[in-house]
Amino acid sequence: MSTMDLHDADKMIYLALSSASRLKENNIALIKEIEEQGFDLILLTSNQPAQYLMELYVKNGIDLSKIKFIDVITKYALGRVPEGVDQVKFVNNPGDLTDITIAITEMLKENDGNTFIFIDSVNTMLIYISSANMSKFIHFVSSKLRLLDIRGVFLAVEKGLDPILMGQLTAFTDEVIDLDRDGE
Repeated sequence: MSTMDLHDADKMIYLALSSASRLKENNIALIKEIEEQGFDLILLTSNQPAQYLMELYVKNGIDLSKIKFIDVITKYALGRVPEGVDQVKFVNNPGDLTDITIAITEMLKENDGNTFIFIDSVNTMLIYISSANMSKFIHFVSSKLRLLDIRGVFLAVEKGLDPILMGQLTAFTDEVIDLDRDGE
């Protein structure tokens, strides 16, 4: 992945496209890049449990002290919140956009102005949410981020998105990054 200037005032919201086979690798690369540019991070994870991502990030040299997680899958899968997992807000159901929105809003209240929101898989959220509702959610999040002057990135597998949703996601963002092509 080529280096992005995440401090560019004209580019606040990014749509990052990845192949399915490189999603994990591209996730790590993006998190590293955001961290290296000095941002705190709020990571909304629907693709992997936060605990798994924490272990993966530590293995890849990522400092977890600047990352807070909103985990929408663990409590749904386990039926409970796991013990001993700090800096994570667990949401009951990955299809409950109200709870997800509340979790984002609560974490943004703790924002110091140098925060980046990262949604780790638009595609995984589509398992639980219709394309129309996903589009409304992404529009809401991108609008909220702009109003609060906070940066964000939505990670997606392009081939898994219908063309209408892809068009809407592109319209809601300032730059589309093809992580696989940019990494060559």
